[in-house]
Amino acid sequence: MVQFIQAQNIGLAYLEEKFSLQLAEDEAFFTEWFENLPEITDLEKPDLDRIKLHFLRLVKRPPLSEETVKLVILSPLLNLAGFYDEPFYMRGEQSIEISAEDEGEVIRGRIDFLVIQEQFWLLVIESKRSSFSLLETIPQALVYMLANPSQDKPTFGLVTNGSHFIFVKLTKQNIPKYALSDEFTLLRRKNELYQVLSILKKLSQVLS
Repeated sequence: MVQFIQAQNIGLAYLEEKFSLQLAEDEAFFTEWFENLPEITDLEKPDLDRIKLHFLRLVKRPPLSEETVKLVILSPLLNLAGFYDEPFYMRGEQSIEISAEDEGEVIRGRIDFLVIQEQFWLLVIESKRSSFSLLETIPQALVYMLANPSQDKPTFGLVTNGSHFIFVKLTKQNIPKYALSDEFTLLRRKNELYQVLSILKKLSQVLS
């Protein structure tokens, strides 16, 4: 009998055991988040400052829901990064199922945002309410990235709770491997949304 498991209940140990997932130790595996990043323009900076201002104003009156995080933070960032333009198109709330070979377990979940180009999944985005820890969200994002039907191209992910951001890269050739970026936050005096947008712009260039 097949057992169905919800993606939000999966941990890294399960993915390592069932899918042989490995953390890539080589820094060169995931250079897209720090190497040759595009500059943030003077026209983009006021938009990013406004996104931060809107978030900080809203967070004063909790709870800040997952839907609000998508609306106030994610949607404008993806627009500024070019993911609403050709050759990409966006899908939201996509259901997935994934199972390991010869296992009687199927993982089910729903992706918040999915960026697609020519039927290839490129960027999986998982958002949570502002009080949610990103460490609990990373395994869920990796489940969705493992469900990507493309085997020969890397998949990139972004997890955020509105105030903090971590990028993820996954490859599936032979043994699936992943790596994480540093964690960015808009709560510091320096607006790290600049860096988040710069990485998103870099990914849009790499993936277009």
